[in-house]
Amino acid sequence: MFNQYRDKQYKSYNEARKFFLDNPEKLIQIENFCMDVLSDFMAKYHDEIKRDYDEASFLYPFWQNYPPDERGRQPKGDQCPWIEVGEHVLCPKISRYLDARFQVTDTGLPTRPDDRYIISGRQLHSIMGITDSVWLFIDIKSVGPRDDQDHAVMSHNQISGNGKWTKKTFGVINDLMTAAGQRASHPFYCAIPPLFILSDGTIAPVVHFVIKPVYTMLGLSGETQGQPLKRITLVSIPNGILLAENPNYLQLHKGLLFPGKDDKEKNPRKTRARVSFEILRKLAEWRYADIKF
Repeated sequence: MFNQYRDKQYKSYNEARKFFLDNPEKLIQIENFCMDVLSDFMAKYHDEIKRDYDEASFLYPFWQNYPPDERGRQPKGDQCPWIEVGEHVLCPKISRYLDARFQVTDTGLPTRPDDRYIISGRQLHSIMGITDSVWLFIDIKSVGPRDDQDHAVMSHNQISGNGKWTKKTFGVINDLMTAAGQRASHPFYCAIPPLFILSDGTIAPVVHFVIKPVYTMLGLSGETQGQPLKRITLVSIPNGILLAENPNYLQLHKGLLFPGKDDKEKNPRKTRARVSFEILRKLAEWRYADIKF
């Protein structure tokens, strides 16, 4: 099975990659369209998201003796990790919403972002021309007031690269990226190709989003304890062709990727990088939105 469709995938991939290299505006337009789709989702499910997110705090008596493991290097002990709250409140709702608007395929991958949806429809084809499908990659990054920064920490499995496929036997390989800060930099080995070719020939460029639920910590202000939802930040991260080829945002906007929070002992191929929201807003205002709750 691993190589059953390799010949046609190789040919179709390189043709599609060249199309997007020559027409990067198609990727930008489809990312803008998907941003509008997810913004509409937030509006339609606003009250339901708030209700289900805050329910985790009301359910405290049922999990207080079995709390989630502390995270971070030096946790203070007064904050409950809320990662799964964000994932399980949002992802099923996104699935329901997309299923009502598009044809959705739940195609598997061994690794990659938190949630993944191949969506297909006429609207997508009218934008791109070459295909009616995209692979929507969504990462949920729940944070509290101590970690509410103007960036997101991304793993190598959450950003796509330029995806060169030069020989059939090699498979797709991304060129090395650099996470460049003011005082330090490190290599970043992104692991996602900019597009996929499915076994049925479907061309699916990847479209990346970060959804960052931000919760308050009521105990910090002396109120009743709890971690209710304050806002959600929605961010569109450019496809790897836009980042590293045309128009090459990483070259044009230094600091778009900057060093992550991993120590030097970590496997360099798995070292994370931060994505600057400030620079994404400079690329296009529509790439960033805050939704209040």
